[in-house]
Amino acid sequence: MCRKTSLTKLATIALGASLLLSAVPAKAEDWPSISEAKDIAEEGFIYGLPIVMNYAVQYEFVIDKNSGQYKGPFNKIANDSQVFTYKDTAVVTPNSDTPYSMLWLDLRAEPMIISVPAVEKKRYYSVQLIDGNTYNYGYIGSRATGNEPGSYMVVGPDWQGEAPKGIKKVFRSSTQFGLTIFRTQLFDPADIDNVKKVQAGYKAEPLHAFLGTAAPRRRLRSTFRRSTRT
Repeated sequence: MCRKTSLTKLATIALGASLLLSAVPAKAEDWPSISEAKDIAEEGFIYGLPIVMNYAVQYEFVIDKNSGQYKGPFNKIANDSQVFTYKDTAVVTPNSDTPYSMLWLDLRAEPMIISVPAVEKKRYYSVQLIDGNTYNYGYIGSRATGNEPGSYMVVGPDWQGEAPKGIKKVFRSSTQFGLTIFRTQLFDPADIDNVKKVQAGYKAEPLHAFLGTAAPRRRLRSTFRRSTRT
């Protein structure tokens, strides 16, 4: 935790410094005052902190298998069939009555298809789509799209094309990486098996698998460089 906190502080300071340097004018007399420089640094910190913290959570959930918070690889749903406890520290305030399913999306190669099952009308569920800037760019679920089954396509910022047949809606992320959080209502301890059945119906697959075609060939390295500047 100390290592993550230190990295977060360093990354945020670096971002603020870069924003401050980018504002330096060519003429010395046009340099910002101390108070203006302070405001620039503060705005840089406010802008950059959510992004840096999001990467910190991503690192613990899908990169560092020894973090104690590891959920699984990119583009694969990880279901938690129990409520979160004080030992789950990657997220500050998780719910205790909606067991989670986590999905970290990597949209560099192609879009991802998220499919949900039919969910009984009395049960709340939601699928929250969050980009790398921590912006909620879409919702699927009982309040947003209803409790009927359906498939939804999530695309990255550079993707161009049309949604295939069978897709109810397309959501566009502003970044190539993002978090998708599934929440499934738990009525009481005896209800956990019903929650597991709903979670088993959640599905995530790349577009080519949904279409039954070959996987696309794409150089991910150059795309990753673009996404990190988003």
